Amino acid sequence: MMRARYVCAAASAVLIAGAPATAAAVSADGVRADAARTVSAAPVLRVDTTAQEAAAAALKHYPGVVESVDKDGSVWHVDVVAKDGKGHAELEVSAAGAVTERNRDTGGNAAENKALVDAKVTAEQAMKAALAAHAGQVTTVEWDDDDNAASWHVEIQGEDGKTWDAQVDPATGKVTGSGSDSDSDSDGN
Repeated sequence: MMRARYVCAAASAVLIAGAPATAAAVSADGVRADAARTVSAAPVLRVDTTAQEAAAAALKHYPGVVESVDKDGSVWHVDVVAKDGKGHAELEVSAAGAVTERNRDTGGNAAENKALVDAKVTAEQAMKAALAAHAGQVTTVEWDDDDNAASWHVEIQGEDGKTWDAQVDPATGKVTGSGSDSDSDSDGN
């Protein structure tokens, strides 16, 4: 009885560790019979696509300039503007990196997207600059040209669980403004 417990415990430990192992069996009369079976862990599917990976996947599907990347649950919403400024695609990137096109428009006004298309700093570079200033995971990046000067707005979920906001200059890549919010916004904004 004790011997069976030890064998079960050892087999469980091997399976939990996920390492390949050789199984051994003990018969009722206590004779050990080695079974040359190898137990290996099943491959683990990656389901944690980052904002940077979502942007790259979206650009492979629809070449252009990333306008925004935003996480909604396990899905990334990525907006891409065509390099001519006229086209626009709304894409979703799954946690596993699969891209689904939700909408495509080819009749846009190129003048409205000129600043974005001409920006020296891309969304990907803005994310990298913001992460250099504050460690964590990017949850949102978006082109903001509503004010007098355009900028990239990048939100980072810090390792401490708090959200960190950054403004990245689209000409220099310098993190020009930053602030830390609490881990939840109490007034719903």
